[in-house]
Amino acid sequence: MKLVVGVTGGIGSGKSTVARLFEALHAAVVDTDAIAHALTGPGGDAVEAIRARFGAEFLTPDGGLDRPRMRALAFSDREAKHDLEAILHPRIRAEARARVAQAQGPYVLLLIPLLAETGGYPQLVNRVLVVDCDEERQIERTRRRSGLTQAQVRAIMAGQASRAQRLALADDIIDNNGPAQALEEQVRHLHARYLALAQA
Repeated sequence: MKLVVGVTGGIGSGKSTVARLFEALHAAVVDTDAIAHALTGPGGDAVEAIRARFGAEFLTPDGGLDRPRMRALAFSDREAKHDLEAILHPRIRAEARARVAQAQGPYVLLLIPLLAETGGYPQLVNRVLVVDCDEERQIERTRRRSGLTQAQVRAIMAGQASRAQRLALADDIIDNNGPAQALEEQVRHLHARYLALAQA
């Protein structure tokens, strides 16, 4: 039985940084965001269903999803958001399951940003690791990375599970409020724990 750790956290919490640190220790990483990008890119598996539901105006000239346009619609229209999720989530889960099955490594980290919101992964995940930081830090990191305004970042955060809801799911927590060295120490500590669990 392969040990699969579901990794989640709010926008700007540092999930990708944490995943890279685990990867450097030879853990296998499967990223559902990367899967979603592949599904909605040119020639992606979800593109025809998106065209059928939303129309060609939600695709870019090269045939991928027009992300900014779709993001704006999903924020303003709950039904559109629900329909998009109905197209994407089953496909993401199926591809995640396939990649986890093929993953080489002592254990697998499955990055699921919306784990608390979507459910649907309990059969695939043995433990949940939450990457946590305070909200001001989330906003600052996201703005620096994406160029979004503070209001836009807060709107995204409002559409996600609360910090308390995520922490309630956690078997393990990484506190990403401190310096890089503290983050690395926490990752090394958890890596040792996951190796022991994987071998048990």
